[in-house]
Amino acid sequence: MTTNLENEISSGYRVLARKYRPSNFTELVGQDGMVQTLKNSIISGRIAHAFMLTGVRGVGKTTTARIIAKALNCARLGGSGLETADPCGSCESCRAISEDRHIDVVEMDAASRTGVDDIRELIDGVRYRPSGGRFKIYIIDEVHMLSKNAFNALLKTLEEPPEHVKFIFATTEIRKVPVTVLSRCQRFDLKRINVGVLTAHLQIIAKKENIKTDTHALQLISNAADGSVRDGLSLLDQAISLSDGALTGTIVQSMLGLVDRSNIYDLYESLMKGDIKTALETFSSMYENGAEPALVLQDLLDVTYWVTRLKIDPNISETEFASEIEQLRGSHLANKVEMSTLTRNWQLIIKGLKETTNAPAPRQAAEMVMVRLAYAADLPPATTLIEKIESDSSTSKANKEKTSPPSNVIPRNSIPDERAVSAAPNLKVNNDLQTSISPKNFQEVVDLFDSRKEAAICSNLRRNIHLVHFEPGHIEIRPNAHAPRDLASRAAAKLSDWTRTRWVVSISQETGKPTLEEQSQAREQQKKDAIEMLPAVRAIKKAFPGAAISKVTSKSELPISETKNNLKNDYRIMEKDR
Repeated sequence: MTTNLENEISSGYRVLARKYRPSNFTELVGQDGMVQTLKNSIISGRIAHAFMLTGVRGVGKTTTARIIAKALNCARLGGSGLETADPCGSCESCRAISEDRHIDVVEMDAASRTGVDDIRELIDGVRYRPSGGRFKIYIIDEVHMLSKNAFNALLKTLEEPPEHVKFIFATTEIRKVPVTVLSRCQRFDLKRINVGVLTAHLQIIAKKENIKTDTHALQLISNAADGSVRDGLSLLDQAISLSDGALTGTIVQSMLGLVDRSNIYDLYESLMKGDIKTALETFSSMYENGAEPALVLQDLLDVTYWVTRLKIDPNISETEFASEIEQLRGSHLANKVEMSTLTRNWQLIIKGLKETTNAPAPRQAAEMVMVRLAYAADLPPATTLIEKIESDSSTSKANKEKTSPPSNVIPRNSIPDERAVSAAPNLKVNNDLQTSISPKNFQEVVDLFDSRKEAAICSNLRRNIHLVHFEPGHIEIRPNAHAPRDLASRAAAKLSDWTRTRWVVSISQETGKPTLEEQSQAREQQKKDAIEMLPAVRAIKKAFPGAAISKVTSKSELPISETKNNLKNDYRIMEKDR
């Protein structure tokens, strides 16, 4: 039975992902920290009995597992001696591992063999010593796919394996691996490969393959690979097939269905200017040239993110691997677009991307998203709106003072003195003496409804009613939008029934006073503001940064539960217990 490697050799061509697969620790790309740790462990002889390799697809988990197997079983010294951190790759043991035919290195794909019987079959071989190498090594890929029973069957052997056995697990879903298994392994997290590192790696391989490339083309491939070396090599392989010995950014863009970045920035700038006509013309040209609507929106999302990063830290372009156009035009946009606009754009595009993906007509959906972006760009920043509102409020207040309103009209923004609106003691109503009930102010009216267990009316009178005028028998109010329509008639009927006097509750268009609840909140805030000015409070807040006053309670409102004698007795008890 021939292997995949033999088939590739016989056909005269090997895909780049296999041809340039690392054969030792030095050739691993972008995993310097893990490589150094593994080398130190092997050199010092402190080798774990089980390894857990985790990371996204294509970063080198299985490759690393095979390199570890080579390092532990390399026979360049004739099969004698200790393990080596630099396997030769040319001895029989190393070549057998590379070609998946080493009798002591067993590879198992847990995605296709998930059951407990598969694990038991594997464990049965653990008790036998290796035939040719130093160690019998079990490599289990996608270990998270094992069933619960399979993991349980593995636990005992994993906890106390024979000295001649090593386990190496690989997974893309580390959270699905039971903690009981993780705790028995030495874990290594393989990182996504940085765009700059991957681009440089692809450049070296393209040079070895005698392919002329430009930096832009390799950057596009590296971005599309999303941190995966294997995906990057596969895309490079595909792009080389489309090229005629010279790989350009245009070829890669066409292959990936991407849009020229200059066109994306042109589109974004048109949208930020509110020039929807030019923006739709630019998008139409992109669409006719093969750009997918959803991918265009994704590119707009990428531009929004990049410009936001530049606005936060203009020097980010020096540390991040970015093309010249990203640096120049991104910086230009960062200087012109407000942060509030960028965050709003992000939300609009995210929502629009979902709509476009699910829409029966993606092009139309994408165009409507752009219309939204263009019209939203004309909105002034939130800070400008606040300044305008404050300015209009100040002008309105000055004009109102000139007109000298009647003394019996209290502006809504003014808060009456607490004593003027303080609630009378809860009214104790005697059903036999109903004629004695006569509320003297609006607060007493609300208290009357409270004492009569009319919770709904009482709550609405507190929260949703602005008092315009009050006199016994007649109340003039302005309800807000949350008040029930029949509140006035219901309140008048109840008052007339309870007091046996005719009461009229009428609706007015006057502004009226703040609601009772608003007045209460304002008084509470005034108390907090006064407390904030006390030196002791300032000292406390300085000693405890982030501390805030949640409530102010006067001394008279505190419950008196103990006398001085009780306090003394309690103190004596505490002393005795101590």
